[in-house]
Amino acid sequence: MELVEPRLEQILEFCARDPVERVFLEDVARRGLGRFSATERDGRLTALCQAGANVVPAGEGCGVFASAVTRGRARMLIGEERAVSELWNALADSWPRVREDRPGQPVYVLDEPPEPGETELRAATPADLDRLIPACAAAHREELGSDPLRRDPGGFRWRTRAQIEEGRSWLWQSDGAILFKAEASAWTPAAVQLQQVWVDPEVRNQGFAQRGMRDLCRLLLARVPCVCLFVRAENEPALRVYEAIGMRRTISYRSIIL
Repeated sequence: MELVEPRLEQILEFCARDPVERVFLEDVARRGLGRFSATERDGRLTALCQAGANVVPAGEGCGVFASAVTRGRARMLIGEERAVSELWNALADSWPRVREDRPGQPVYVLDEPPEPGETELRAATPADLDRLIPACAAAHREELGSDPLRRDPGGFRWRTRAQIEEGRSWLWQSDGAILFKAEASAWTPAAVQLQQVWVDPEVRNQGFAQRGMRDLCRLLLARVPCVCLFVRAENEPALRVYEAIGMRRTISYRSIIL
């Protein structure tokens, strides 16, 4: 099938058919970022792929995007499990060795405010940057197994500052410890996708993550219809937190880390 360069209105219509699965694609398109390829039928997209630092496919027959993404230097393939698998099956022989393959990552959704967590959660400010950079780097190492402060310290600092300036970073701290922090990896009129939910190791297992998630979800659900995130299937402490506040499991993602 022939690839096309999709128009913004086509991307938004495609993403609106599954606003949780495709929240990242919609966010990137609305912000005018990334490079998109698509397939269409009768003027409507049947599949879409964004290629950048991450490659994110969605829709039917995503193996067709192999020729469009082999030229890039992506660090990860990520998205709905079937779509990623179709693309990876077409790419695997020509791409570098995989560091890690994570199928079956549950996507959780919440559309009703949970009970209050009674925290002092707040939006991060530029004054928090030096405290958040090591916390965000630690969360990145725990999640992806690499140190962004060694690989690209300047870029990581810039991205952390941008998240704060865009109102996509929140924290709750006390006596020098971060009791809870999280960022939004995508934000559309339909959903906010959270990432890097993290608590300082020395204050874990005291209920702070659940309380922070409650208050963050309450804050966000006053602005959007739902909050979502995905998590490694083996991360049982995180699964317990999300399920305890009423999040429900929906589809599965797959991440292939290169």
